[in-house]
Amino acid sequence: VTVTANVRDAAQTAAVQAEVTKMMQGMGIEKQGFRWKLGGSDQDQKDAAAFLSKAALAAVFLIFIVLLAQFNKFTSVGLVLSAVVMSTIGVLLGLLIMGQPFGVVMTGIGVIALAGVVVNNNIVLIDTYNHYTREEGVDQVKAMLITASQRVRPVLLTATVTALGVIPMAINLEFDFIRREVVWGGLAGSWFTHLSAALVSGL
Repeated sequence: VTVTANVRDAAQTAAVQAEVTKMMQGMGIEKQGFRWKLGGSDQDQKDAAAFLSKAALAAVFLIFIVLLAQFNKFTSVGLVLSAVVMSTIGVLLGLLIMGQPFGVVMTGIGVIALAGVVVNNNIVLIDTYNHYTREEGVDQVKAMLITASQRVRPVLLTATVTALGVIPMAINLEFDFIRREVVWGGLAGSWFTHLSAALVSGL
């Protein structure tokens, strides 16, 4: 037996699926020899999650190869990639604070895009540090201080401007330039809420 239904525009699909799952488990039909599963968007999300997990692993692997070829040092590569882990933790904390569910597709894309941004920022810092220690023979502590004085400001400015630029999407605020109006909570903007929230909180 197949039962189909649509979700209201204002409702979140993940929340509705959780309620349906809880209701079906409470009915205890599995004890009577029946099996059930969610299809439709739930199956699409599972397929998308499997694809995005492979894409994320492939992206991290390619980043690792490029960084290793550039720095020729595992510790430098590890320091750069550690920022990806910390930014992902920031994404999860941000979603908890904002009370948003983890959207498999858009949040996953946001995490992958975020990895590129934070890796770029860390490349600037690590490359400058390596330049002073390897090529100019500067002491490690002094090299860190010089790197911080020269590179932290542009890195922080880049991250801050990027975060501020996507905050309107994160709070679902749309600017309709054709109709000359500001829309709060529009349907079109809701598609990018999870992606932009991941970028903001991760940065």
